[in-house]
Amino acid sequence: MRYRLPVGEDDFAKVRQEYYFVDKSPFIREFMDRHGAVMLFARPRRFGKTLTLSMLRYFFDIDHAEENRQLFDGLAIARDADAMQEQGTRPVVFLTLRELKLTSWEKMEHGLRNLLSELFRSYVFLLADQKLDPVDRENFEQIYRGEAALVAEMNALELLLRLLAQHYGKKPILLLDEYDTPIQQGWQYGFYDSVVEFMRVLLTKALKTNPSLDFAVLTGVLRISKESIFSDLNNLQVDSVLDTNFPEAFGFTEPEIRQLGMDLGRQASVPELKDWYDGYRLQGREIYNPWSVLQYFANDCEPRPYWVNTSGNAIIAELMRSIDDEHAATLESLLQGGSVQAFLREGVIYSDIGDDEDALYTMLVTTGYLTVSGEQRIGYETQYDLRLPNKEMQSLFADEILRRFRHYQKKSALVRLMQALLAGDAEKAQTGLSKFLVSMVSAFDTGAKESFYHGFVLGMTAVLVPDYEVQSNRKAGRGRFDVAVFPKDTSKTGLLFEFKTAASEAELAAKADEALQQMAERDYLAPFRAREIQQVHQYGVAFCGKQVVLKKMPI
Repeated sequence: MRYRLPVGEDDFAKVRQEYYFVDKSPFIREFMDRHGAVMLFARPRRFGKTLTLSMLRYFFDIDHAEENRQLFDGLAIARDADAMQEQGTRPVVFLTLRELKLTSWEKMEHGLRNLLSELFRSYVFLLADQKLDPVDRENFEQIYRGEAALVAEMNALELLLRLLAQHYGKKPILLLDEYDTPIQQGWQYGFYDSVVEFMRVLLTKALKTNPSLDFAVLTGVLRISKESIFSDLNNLQVDSVLDTNFPEAFGFTEPEIRQLGMDLGRQASVPELKDWYDGYRLQGREIYNPWSVLQYFANDCEPRPYWVNTSGNAIIAELMRSIDDEHAATLESLLQGGSVQAFLREGVIYSDIGDDEDALYTMLVTTGYLTVSGEQRIGYETQYDLRLPNKEMQSLFADEILRRFRHYQKKSALVRLMQALLAGDAEKAQTGLSKFLVSMVSAFDTGAKESFYHGFVLGMTAVLVPDYEVQSNRKAGRGRFDVAVFPKDTSKTGLLFEFKTAASEAELAAKADEALQQMAERDYLAPFRAREIQQVHQYGVAFCGKQVVLKKMPI
């Protein structure tokens, strides 16, 4: 039992009872000595964030304290008598948002309601308090049943923390895992403003100078800009891959890897493991990707890329459309062991993605594709040397990054396609687009449904910059268009696209007609009229695998 590997398992109690555990418990004492009122740990996906947060939960939780104490027997923290006095001393609220990978605001709102309802179900005992304020009781019951108004849902965490403090006579701890998953989905699928508003109120009410809160810990992949979601929080302390006080909290260190190899009887595999999954540098420490390390050992030490950073792919696809030939060559050189120099900008405002060259490299670092190998001060700023950390990232980088900007190669063919679209030649444009689909898109790509095709065509329109402004998923009329191309010279022709996917090739024509009807009914031309652009070709585009039908709106 001791040497079963916890691949995909991140509940601390289950890992301790059934699997091998790399002892991360010294982090608990480190954290107690140096944590802020609100801590945000930003690390790449699958770097052990949920398991570490779960460890904190079982350590501090006042419920089942004696039972939980046994989980730490034999770990480093158990030898720290002062730290163990804090074990089991506080109520804990643990919530993970990582499963909220939903594709519309309606679905996301429903998912958030269900998640908060499930959370409140765990604390239904609070309703037994006869002294409970009637308004608080009513709000609790409505959230518990999933029937509360949206504003009440936004206040849910603040209410729960306050009631727990009253019940226990002790301030609770809030642990929020993968806080940025809904925000990423909102940006990708066109409901960013709605989800940001919800998360801003939810977090501000719970975290800002809350007298009922002891401290809070948030984890995520990205450090969302304060201007976007944390604008009212002045007590936020961020620990990221670029600025960390806890470099060993997530991921495996070199000594931990050596011990793991020894315990599994695989010491001879450690050098290969290093080539494939080491290479991340945090405050001088070498950090290994824990997900891939465990997969490597679980698969009889077969080296291959086990890690796929789906959380960053949509953002990176958007960034790729603005890459010029110089940056493309730089990215290619990384595969040969080269490096790139960049000024990194932490704190992402999603609406700015694609407008800032530094955002590309910042994203590649924070999502785990690149690592910092050096830095130097230039004036008041820091320039970083970046490289691919290991063989796994070389493989994934070639597949997930370089493949994307290769969509923007063959510029002559792209120019001809755009010229056909601007001329209103739907037949020629459909033929050109079909050729790109056949020659450049794999069957795996086309399984990604509408969002993939959206990004595919969006990337192609980059050839029109700088004479045209390209926008995606923006509000217009009574909805949101998919892609709009605005000429900076208003006497020229604009383009408007709506994309649909069909279940079969026989449905393609009907889906293209449906797209045209949607554009007309929702008045997606409104922003063109506001810019006084007179001529606009509107295209309904339907995809099924590598097949496409493109129809133009009759004038």
